[in-house]
Amino acid sequence: MSSGAIHGLPLATGATLLEFEQVGFSYPCSLGPSITSLSLRLPQGSRCGLIGENGCGKTTLFLLAHGLLRPQHGRIRWRGQPIGYGRRELAALRQRVGLVFQNPEHQLVATTVAEDLSYGLVNLGLEEGEIRRRIQTVIDSFDLGDLLDRPVHMLSLGQKKQLSLADVMVLEPELLLLDEPTAFLSPGHCRDLRARLNQIHAAGTTIMVATHDLEFLHGWADWLLVLDRGQLVLEGPPAAVFSQRQRLEALNLGIPPSLELLARWRHLAASHLNLPLAQLEGLEQQLLP
Repeated sequence: MSSGAIHGLPLATGATLLEFEQVGFSYPCSLGPSITSLSLRLPQGSRCGLIGENGCGKTTLFLLAHGLLRPQHGRIRWRGQPIGYGRRELAALRQRVGLVFQNPEHQLVATTVAEDLSYGLVNLGLEEGEIRRRIQTVIDSFDLGDLLDRPVHMLSLGQKKQLSLADVMVLEPELLLLDEPTAFLSPGHCRDLRARLNQIHAAGTTIMVATHDLEFLHGWADWLLVLDRGQLVLEGPPAAVFSQRQRLEALNLGIPPSLELLARWRHLAASHLNLPLAQLEGLEQQLLP
């Protein structure tokens, strides 16, 4: 991916879907750049987590990847080819790269659930039979059959988030980007989301999640990218990244609560328990999720 990898660890492998090369972007009237000389590589088939404190550039990175923003410096490539910014090129990109916003109100545009699911497909000019096939597929996958005639404004927040994800998946993207998908969700809905993302990934979609929910990423992601002030400062497998506790605390991130609990257990076990190493490790495994 980039020189931000933890020293001594191999970079993630696989055919590259998305690549940023020295990308820079600043919003008008901002005090500084949101993205600065950012280089990264997202391999096909990965489950990637994107973390960093508020204002570090996570959402801007997603908007650039989706073609909603255009870099002022550097280049973005999709499958090795530079992204084009003409109408046709962007329409093709947005079929391949799906973006789910943090706030579903920014994504849902139609009156009813059925209308919202068909909106993007109709705009693509697909044949009626193909539209019906895709809609039926997401209805079955997302358990939306009982909600099709429901007005969108009457859905709960969890249902709106479910619909916004279905709206993107009906386009059958190769890469799915989710911005803070667990925000304001109950623990039960978070578990449902993780299971759904596992199904989407198993079907062949590469996924990248930007979130402050480190516990969610600890049990789900296979690679982490850490941003700070628009730059990639750390990347690697979750276990390796979360082992850099002091560095993460300096970035106002910390480590997942389960790893915090495990660290305290290890300290107490070493101080107060006189048990064989194998027994300690067995107890430790029972503490892990």
